[in-house]
Amino acid sequence: MKYNVIGYFLSEGFRNVFKNKKSTFSCLGVMCATMLIFGLFFAIGRNLNNAVDSLEKEQGMQVFMYPEATEDQINKLKDDLSKIEGINTITFVSKEEGYNIMKKRLGKNSKALDGMDVNVFEVSYIVTLTDLSLNNQVYNAISNLENVKEIQNKSDTVETLSNIGNTIQFVTFGMFAILILISLFIISNTIKLTVHARRKEISIMKYVGATNGFIRAPFVIEGIIIGLLSGIISILIVGGGYNYIATQLAQSDTWQKLSISLLSFGDMLGQIVLVYMLLGVGIGIVGSSISMKRYLEV
Repeated sequence: MKYNVIGYFLSEGFRNVFKNKKSTFSCLGVMCATMLIFGLFFAIGRNLNNAVDSLEKEQGMQVFMYPEATEDQINKLKDDLSKIEGINTITFVSKEEGYNIMKKRLGKNSKALDGMDVNVFEVSYIVTLTDLSLNNQVYNAISNLENVKEIQNKSDTVETLSNIGNTIQFVTFGMFAILILISLFIISNTIKLTVHARRKEISIMKYVGATNGFIRAPFVIEGIIIGLLSGIISILIVGGGYNYIATQLAQSDTWQKLSISLLSFGDMLGQIVLVYMLLGVGIGIVGSSISMKRYLEV
């Protein structure tokens, strides 16, 4: 008997979905829009956070010496750097390596360096930090060392990316909240139309002793089905769109110069699926409950 009741709930729920095609498509459209916007900002935010994390792991400074620096001066600078508190690793970059790095950064324009004497490039040390909070302290200490021509610091880049990431997250959740309210309004009104059309049937069911839960269940299932369908459609669209855009970006020269890797959609899929399913089921249940409240009041 229990299985017959569950079968009844499911069949009625699916029947309501396909019976009100226009209303169902309206719900699907709004909920898909909600999920697509969330997916877009979520993907951007995750990639920005990933870029910040990657930069933080490699964060440090490149300390350039004067071109005429002698071997002894180069070795002395390394010894001096190793004595500074907060420095984690010290990597030497020769003139030849500096030349090759510049060629790689120039990409198609690297021919401009052909024939150039590598001695015009400065030797340098790339230092990473034990803690990013020590950035200013280490920078000031290195500035006071002898034979230091220039210090390149990426802390501004990390801070900028971090601020952008936080802003995107704030905007995402703000828009997300607004779109959820719109989705709740539309799905509750859609189900309300179905309930209104069956108000006589619902009244008869109440007279013969049907509980509110028994009457409500098919409509809740209708809302859940619409929510789950929206989630599945949105995942397919977001996944396909993200993979296409990520492929195009990865192949562009500009993006390659940035040396920032994009996350694959698979890296984010678990979180997106979880949010979409919870969102779809949650909106379906809440929207159905709102639409049924009036008709189930005694």
